[in-house]
Amino acid sequence: MEKKIGCYICTGCGIGTTLDVDALQKVATKEQKIPVVRNHEFLCGTAGVELIRQDMANEGVNAVIIGACSPRAQSEAFRFDTSLLDRVNLREHAVWSQPEGDGDDTAVEDRQMIAEDNLRMGCVKVKKMNVPEPFIDPGFSKDILVVGGGLAGLTAAKNIAEAGYKAIIVEKAAELGGMLRRMHKVSPSQPPYRDLEANPLPALLQSVTNHANVKVYTSAAIRSTSGQPGLFDVVIASPSGEVTERVGSVVLATGYNLYDAGQLSHLGYGSSPDVITSIEFEEMAKAGNIVRKSDGKPAKRVAFSLCAGQRDANHLEYCSGACCIYSLKQALYVKEAYDDASTYILFQEIRTPGQMEDFYRKVQNEGGIFIKGDIQQVRAGQDGLTVDIKDKLLRSDESLEVDLLVLATGMVPNIDTYNPNDPSPVGQDTTELQARSVLNLNYRQGLSLPSLKWGFPDSHFICFPYETRRTGIYAAGPVRRPMGVAAAATDATGAALKAIQAVESVARGAAVHPRSGDLSYPSFRREGCTQCKRCTEECPYGAINEDEKGNPLFNPTRCRRCGTCMGACPQKIISFANYSVDMIGSMIKEVDIPDQDAEKPRVLVLLCENDAYPALDTACQNRRQISPYVRFVPLRCMGSMSLVWIVDAMNSGYDGILLLGCRHGDDYQCHNVRGSALAETRLSKISETLSRMQLEPDRVKMVEVNIMDADTLPDTINAFVATLQQMEPNPYKGF
Repeated sequence: MEKKIGCYICTGCGIGTTLDVDALQKVATKEQKIPVVRNHEFLCGTAGVELIRQDMANEGVNAVIIGACSPRAQSEAFRFDTSLLDRVNLREHAVWSQPEGDGDDTAVEDRQMIAEDNLRMGCVKVKKMNVPEPFIDPGFSKDILVVGGGLAGLTAAKNIAEAGYKAIIVEKAAELGGMLRRMHKVSPSQPPYRDLEANPLPALLQSVTNHANVKVYTSAAIRSTSGQPGLFDVVIASPSGEVTERVGSVVLATGYNLYDAGQLSHLGYGSSPDVITSIEFEEMAKAGNIVRKSDGKPAKRVAFSLCAGQRDANHLEYCSGACCIYSLKQALYVKEAYDDASTYILFQEIRTPGQMEDFYRKVQNEGGIFIKGDIQQVRAGQDGLTVDIKDKLLRSDESLEVDLLVLATGMVPNIDTYNPNDPSPVGQDTTELQARSVLNLNYRQGLSLPSLKWGFPDSHFICFPYETRRTGIYAAGPVRRPMGVAAAATDATGAALKAIQAVESVARGAAVHPRSGDLSYPSFRREGCTQCKRCTEECPYGAINEDEKGNPLFNPTRCRRCGTCMGACPQKIISFANYSVDMIGSMIKEVDIPDQDAEKPRVLVLLCENDAYPALDTACQNRRQISPYVRFVPLRCMGSMSLVWIVDAMNSGYDGILLLGCRHGDDYQCHNVRGSALAETRLSKISETLSRMQLEPDRVKMVEVNIMDADTLPDTINAFVATLQQMEPNPYKGF
């Protein structure tokens, strides 16, 4: 398709009164050779938008450059029937972040230079864009696999089926229900949030198993999961044999296991049969037989130890969230069973958020005794157990005589995971992994899902709940994070919606989060590949497998369009139709670099579009002043950063380069998991190159930026510029 570009400049929001719009139009027409160039006083208004639409209809414009406000503003107004569109930020970057006074000729000149450079970069960007052709396959499936038949799995399947999609449940046990099957009652989920409720499992089972859109495999296991979203081929083994199901996405709802109470000997577990876990007590209550296990006598005096082995560096470091509510519920079981019962809740903190505060008060009103303290010792008493306690409120040592001690042990995800920092198991003996793998992924990066530091499937915990690092596979319920019954049902609904969103996006050839709707995917110039394997190793989503010769095998619908593979490739053979090494490199080179005598340094800032750019936007909207010598180039992810850009920028005469990436580490905030960390690793190798160019390594710096860092970001940028101004100008200026 022949490209015809239209450039439209808004003169509103102070742009027309602060900048020389005629000069900007000359940059577009004379310098950049854009055939259609217009300005409008209110471009995002009805008349302005109609102006663009008329040119698209009558003038054949099919690629659009909009010079106006931030691309994060007025996104709905500037939504046109073309994928070739760029938003040039004139308002925030050239007007709002610079001094207002028109009497200062230097300030006027600097503002104009920013605007003209931004427009140049926007023009060359659109010139380098091509129309992406979405990946479509006639074999796409919209069926959704649900792994796990407990509360979360059943709820997800129910929602999927009722939305008109086919749900396929795979459960390893002979019966559906999971942990919920072992429970007596559940905590209140309805106002006034004080009364225990019947176990919802029977009704849930009936609605799921009787639904025409639900297929169930019990006593089943997944032998392998190959392919990609829309094209997952899952081999399921069950008593009736092996079958292969083609599914579009997966909801992982395998629930949780309780922390091994055998590790809690200091709390008496194992030394007395009357020290039991919360799930053992739940089964006891369900059987209607709350008794001492040692002799069968009624257990009327029951102590509940919260945080048993939790928030403890020697056991589980985290809080499981639901144990407080479960223990309160179980205290009421004792009260229901025996009118003269005594219950003791031993706690560090009680966590009953929201409406559950009334539930806490009910247990108090029913005579439950709350003791803030630590168990020092559990020993056999004259009639039952003696529990010695260090009371933190009374600051004294106390002893309780009880029939049962119930340990609220924490939740551990019921899923095999691997540490992404460990060596890849590919090429090694995977027999043990296969024996314990739930999904058995046929991925170059391993059979299992990557995990967070405590073993839960990896997710961007701030922006993208339910996500894993494997596109199209969503975690729900306690396998994702510890939670109770009500939260697990809500969680399963969210994951079901994500799974539906995934199959619908894939059917259009569109990406899912964070670049939802992007129709592009990477192309490989295979003849230039050296089989270095960096793209397969660094892709955060496992989108690239390898053939027997080590050549990359790309799975388009696994890709989330972050560009990490593009930044990783030393041969520059990976690119997107609308994002490439050549495109960003050309934008960088398009900036007008003043000569040394002008004493106007140029600083390139490569910044992540997900966190750093919004923080910059906020700073500019707050009218924080930023050095006029800076030129911003947003990247899809810092993981797409190519060292070629660094070298080219220094060769072009930039005095310094600042990279603004997301926070990384255990509590990472990178939308693409480790893009910022990868960029920092690559950048560590640039010092030698700069030394060969006889340039100071301090001319290139990377800074982690949080989306909330708007107040400090201008200071960070200005301080870097000030440091560069203490150095000699880049000697490559003018070459």
